[in-house]
Amino acid sequence: MRFVWMAFAGLIALMVLVLPRLSHRAPKPEAARVPQSTQPSKPVSSFASLREAPRPGPAARADSVVAFGLAQRGTPYVYAGTSPLTGFDCSGFIMYTFAHFGVAVPHSTALLIDVGQPVARAEAQPGDIVVFTGTASTSTTPGHAGIVISRRGEVPLRFVHASSSRREHYVKVSQVEDSDYERRFLQVRRVLGAGEVATKRPKDAPATPPKTPVAALPVPAVPVAAPAAVLAPALPQKLPTKTYTKAHLTTASQRLAASRPSAHKKTTTAAKATAKKTPAKKKVSKPAAKPKATARKRLVR
Repeated sequence: MRFVWMAFAGLIALMVLVLPRLSHRAPKPEAARVPQSTQPSKPVSSFASLREAPRPGPAARADSVVAFGLAQRGTPYVYAGTSPLTGFDCSGFIMYTFAHFGVAVPHSTALLIDVGQPVARAEAQPGDIVVFTGTASTSTTPGHAGIVISRRGEVPLRFVHASSSRREHYVKVSQVEDSDYERRFLQVRRVLGAGEVATKRPKDAPATPPKTPVAALPVPAVPVAAPAAVLAPALPQKLPTKTYTKAHLTTASQRLAASRPSAHKKTTTAAKATAKKTPAKKKVSKPAAKPKATARKRLVR
């Protein structure tokens, strides 16, 4: 009987532990499921395309190039700009757009006229490059460019470009027909397609004949003897000194005094020379004084 109760208690404990786990694994009802298409999508940043890895050139599609170029609309025009963070110029916008798909084009409108292959205006398709002259009425050289977004044969021919106009100096969409761009139209160039190269191929350099190697002349080895070490004479540790006695000093002072004339002798000699040159003064005798007249003599007169 004891074993029966123990088996019964074990069965109850097993049911308590296993049943809650089975209830958690039960499938949810179909009504609770939310279709993936109806779930709210996360907001996509305007710079999300910058984080995407560029695809290789042959796999780049024209619609992807057009979509990426249209995503840059509103970016301000900046001379020589090549980034949406700082701004674009017309050729910088084209270079940045195609570089995202692994297609290299030059950052110069004057060089864009030579890339890819020329295409008739009526055969232009999305992803082609359309080149215009400058804004001056007499200009005949390339001065502006954009990327075609219209379908083949579609009129008007529309393109996206970085405009430098005063009113709308940013990336925008324009058309060729019924605008000043029709007067400035030059050519359409196609850079996308199998087996096409975007950049102009450089000319093959002329082959230069190989230079014949010149045999090196043998250089005889001349042994050079090491210079012998020159030893300087040792200096004495104490220099000799000469001592002078008192008598020697007295004799030397007397000799020095005898060789120099005294100041008294010089003064006497100079006075004698002056006395010889100056003549002696003569004594002048004064006239005798007249006697005074008496009062009588004055009256007689």
